[in-house]
Amino acid sequence: MKAVVLAAGEGTRLRPLTEDKPKGMVEVAGKPILAHCFEKLIELGADELLVVVGYKKQVIINHFEDEFEGVPITYTHQREQKGLAHALLTVEDEISEDFMLMLGDNIFEANLADVVNRQREDRADAAFLVEEVPWEKASRYGVCDTNKYGEITEVVEKPEDPPSNLVMTGFYTFTPAIFHACHLVQPSNRGEYEISDAVDLLLHSGRTIDAIRMDGWRNDIGYPEDRDQAEERLQGEVDPELAAKNLAASE
Repeated sequence: MKAVVLAAGEGTRLRPLTEDKPKGMVEVAGKPILAHCFEKLIELGADELLVVVGYKKQVIINHFEDEFEGVPITYTHQREQKGLAHALLTVEDEISEDFMLMLGDNIFEANLADVVNRQREDRADAAFLVEEVPWEKASRYGVCDTNKYGEITEVVEKPEDPPSNLVMTGFYTFTPAIFHACHLVQPSNRGEYEISDAVDLLLHSGRTIDAIRMDGWRNDIGYPEDRDQAEERLQGEVDPELAAKNLAASE
């Protein structure tokens, strides 16, 4: 299975850490955020990494070159920062089967393998790792509503009045149907092509999307203090049960 990593962002909230590098190259526990992403995806069985670059892209390309731990890397370029759906379309020509998608500013120690395994069961068109957050924080994220079967029924990007406190975490699996939805997305109030709007189009077309609740933790590295928290967490031991699940998913 191929894995897409979105790494075109500038990371303005991380300044001064991103004055001379893109967000994905900020170091956490001695290596770039992107290296942490790549390691997790390879554990999950990724046989090619498709990395969407943009801001200061050459820093990423020069560092990782054309492979990571023996897995080939293909780069695509998002020339303007117009949202995640816009970024995802840059890899459309490279993908013809189910794939993983990870946002390149997240560090996970969680049950990602459960998401991949659900996609392989062929009962859903997509699967998302989701997390419960305090209600007052839900409006910062893409918020999901689900039915009694754990299927996502609605996704709303940064709503003022969230329908739930269940939010998308930045790890997904999709079929290529997501690309058609991305083409249909219109700019949001922020002027961006939102991945949540593409997901909503999939839902309205009758596609099934499963929500996998997170077991473990993740850090979205948006501010310097987020990096510090992730470093503290990584100093702890890796959960052996989660590591075994990830290994089984790659086999």
